[in-house]
Amino acid sequence: MLAYSVRRIFSLVPVLLGLSLVVFFMIRAIPGDPAQVILGQLATKDAVAELSKSLGLDQPWYVQYFQYLGGLLSGDLGESLRTKSAISEEIWPYLAATMELSFFAMMIAIVVGVNAGIISAWFQNSWFDYTAMILALVGVSVPIFWLGLMEQWVFSYNLEWLPTSGREEVRNPVNAITHLYVIDTLIQGRTDQLVVVLKHLVLPAVALSTIPMAIIARITRSTILEVMRSDFIRTARAKGMSMFWVVYKHSLKNAVIPVLTVIGLQTGLLLGGAILTETIFSWPGIGRYIYEAIGYRDYPVIQSGILVIALIFVMINLIVDLLYAAIDPRIKYR
Repeated sequence: MLAYSVRRIFSLVPVLLGLSLVVFFMIRAIPGDPAQVILGQLATKDAVAELSKSLGLDQPWYVQYFQYLGGLLSGDLGESLRTKSAISEEIWPYLAATMELSFFAMMIAIVVGVNAGIISAWFQNSWFDYTAMILALVGVSVPIFWLGLMEQWVFSYNLEWLPTSGREEVRNPVNAITHLYVIDTLIQGRTDQLVVVLKHLVLPAVALSTIPMAIIARITRSTILEVMRSDFIRTARAKGMSMFWVVYKHSLKNAVIPVLTVIGLQTGLLLGGAILTETIFSWPGIGRYIYEAIGYRDYPVIQSGILVIALIFVMINLIVDLLYAAIDPRIKYR
């Protein structure tokens, strides 16, 4: 398994190189001059030309690309054109916010989706089965921005149970250590802030979890139904084993591979696709960070942000592949 992991990690190099080249050209196809955007529409041509030269934007594309690539190989993600800060230092708080939001969203999606799929398969063609599958179809179809706005309207404006936006209270900010606020409040023993942070997480996490929850529920139901038609399940039932243990011990264990695949893919997609949720709930995540960089034509931030998300995505897929062998002893990697 170690040799397989090393090969997979080395295979990521050409993938990331190719992605960096594609992103490099795509973002430069965005209309607008970064120097003009930074200085404003009233800036003179001489001022724009001088800033472009100082930023290195007047050099040929291949010079700019290989300079950026050389920085990547040395672990340098570059410097933001807008803030003049090192991206490697600037990006982590935004990435941590998205990771925290995505983690809680996936926990909701897994717990609710897997159990809904199992119970639907257990009571196939029952009212619960039909209701759960209809809700799963609705969960995939409902736009996240509409669901987020409805959550704010019901639970924030009408019931006043939960906050509408942000990660913390402005008057009582969290002392960021890891920038994962749940962990930071636990480290500092601030249970009052922990409650506030969790309240801020509820609405965006629920909104973000709807699509993966629906997909996980449908995949779990179909795989559980397929496994329950197997001979060993009929044998277990004939021996008098309770249906609960048949479903949760034997059926789920043998149906977990497809479910795990979907969970891995959806986790990677959440990290890069949370921009709508982050915008609606004013969540300072990586999606909003890249979106704002696009508005400022901040090329290094866009390039580095996309590459970081891509790296996390492929690493999640690698972890899922390794979990296959841990769960199913029939799978061997050499």
